[in-house]
Amino acid sequence: MIEFRNLVKRFGSRTVLNGLSLEIREGEILFILGTSGTGKSVLLKNLVGLLTPDEGEIWIDEQEVSKFTEEQYLSIRKKCGMVFQHPALFDSLTVYENVAFGLRRHYQLPEEIIHDKVMKALKLVHIVGAENKRPAQISYGMQKRVSLARTIALEPKILLFDEPTTGLDPVTTTAVNQLIQDLSRELKTTSLVVSHDMNCALSIADRIVVLDKGNIVALGTPSELKKSDHPLVKDFLSEVLN
Repeated sequence: MIEFRNLVKRFGSRTVLNGLSLEIREGEILFILGTSGTGKSVLLKNLVGLLTPDEGEIWIDEQEVSKFTEEQYLSIRKKCGMVFQHPALFDSLTVYENVAFGLRRHYQLPEEIIHDKVMKALKLVHIVGAENKRPAQISYGMQKRVSLARTIALEPKILLFDEPTTGLDPVTTTAVNQLIQDLSRELKTTSLVVSHDMNCALSIADRIVVLDKGNIVALGTPSELKKSDHPLVKDFLSEVLN
């Protein structure tokens, strides 16, 4: 469904992605791990056209998209729902209006259809009852859930999570991780999760890819990663297995 072929991305003299090739299977949860600056978030941004690779190809649903114009990329972005590190909600809008925002902006739908989609999304992330509150009136963890509801209301085929548990306490982190797994299964999406959290990856990922200096140094199922001898992988594992 998604394939990166020999992807290269540079920023000035710095090469962030160094000929990376990776195939993501339809319907899987793939965790992308690595230290800061190894190209994890850059990979997602290239996928949705926020960045353009310097070399290589990106394929989505048998289309080579990395050379698409901004207008051509609109159809691709409708397939992809991206959940950023911070909720980025509109403070002046209610929870309901935040979730409805993308539906109203991108689709001409009757208000009753929008209402049904918003309430379905809120139910999926377990925050029905908060729809009339504003972001400042709910916790940061709930704001993360609203951000996720806003994304899934658009019914994307691909869910992209950029450090979704940053700034959350352990209990909320576990809840968000469980949501990612439940939503991916229930909505039958392909999910890419950029993270530093090996414990979460071992718990819910179908496969884990570990990046270092723009290259893949490990790729496999959680059980396969546990057997890796690569020093970086062992460092990540040492935080959760010792």
